[in-house]
Amino acid sequence: MPDMRFAPPKQLRIADRTDGLNPERVRSYNERVVLSLLLQNEGISRLEIGARTKLSAQTVSVIVRSLEHEGLLSHGEALRGRVGPPTIPVLLNPDGAFSVGIDLGDLDTQVVLIDFLGVVRFQAKVSHADLSKDALREAIHDAVGSALEVLTPAARTRVAGIGLALPEDGRALSAPHVPTVEELSLQGELEQAFKLPVFVQNDITCAAGAEMMFGATKTISDHLFFFIGEMLHSRLVLNNHVYTGNYSISPASFDAGLLSLQRKVARVDGSSFDPERGDDWRDLGDSLDRWRSECVGILKQSTRSLAQFVDIRSIIVSAAMPNSVSEAICGDLQRAIPGVRVTGGAVKIAPKAVGAGSLPFIARLTVQH
Repeated sequence: MPDMRFAPPKQLRIADRTDGLNPERVRSYNERVVLSLLLQNEGISRLEIGARTKLSAQTVSVIVRSLEHEGLLSHGEALRGRVGPPTIPVLLNPDGAFSVGIDLGDLDTQVVLIDFLGVVRFQAKVSHADLSKDALREAIHDAVGSALEVLTPAARTRVAGIGLALPEDGRALSAPHVPTVEELSLQGELEQAFKLPVFVQNDITCAAGAEMMFGATKTISDHLFFFIGEMLHSRLVLNNHVYTGNYSISPASFDAGLLSLQRKVARVDGSSFDPERGDDWRDLGDSLDRWRSECVGILKQSTRSLAQFVDIRSIIVSAAMPNSVSEAICGDLQRAIPGVRVTGGAVKIAPKAVGAGSLPFIARLTVQH
């Protein structure tokens, strides 16, 4: 038998998603159950996997060996000092799968390459300024190509796909010279150019998904998610699903984001404010304080409105701003509604693009209820 220790991992195998009870299909579904569990609970033992999934020890052993052979799983160091044999944690292999995430924003497009743990391996930003439709499309294609070039040929075969985060309700991009989402036809063109499946989702829902798969809400199934970008957006997550139900608790957007802050700064001294200029916003003074107070007021009001219909116990605030500012907002909100746990988002780098990158993993490697 040849020595396989240094052989490259197998090309990513995608389990059968169709219904049925033949042994191969059941095993494929069970593999997805195990991968989904490990995405939320990194480093648990086979015994714990069996207890949480209700699968037999033999079934868990077969599944773990299979996924390990395919390069999706690895083992951690044995944990000693307990009664009985050492416990060996089962881990996701970061290099087991990759994906590309694209966030098509109003002013720029973010492109990232993430691994199976959500770590950003490549990041690029394409500014929309002075770009025609064809030039913008070409620039996005080039950025995706550059992301894939980071990978070795063997790792390239383990790319699960491309995720595309689109502005809310597919709205046209705000800059008048930039083509609409529909005009760009990105989904079909990316699939044709890179021979990879492209999955599309709303951008704010993607940001919420990034926290659910890789960040602060991996183990929080019910919560209220806020994203502070150019606007302030909310999403209600119930049982690990973004809720899109009746109007009373449907997704909402508020003019209390960074555009509002920019206007306040301009009114004070006529200067322009670039939110991406760096980590120090202290010189904004009263403008920042007033905006923060208004932003927290909207967060509080939105939470109380939703609390009439849903028992809200956890809030996640993801924000495209320095940690010091987002932490201050979370602190103010926590004091305003002490009965609810307020936490800042854990995905700091391009959360909407990272969330888009999670879409191929969700569709091809996990259980979708």
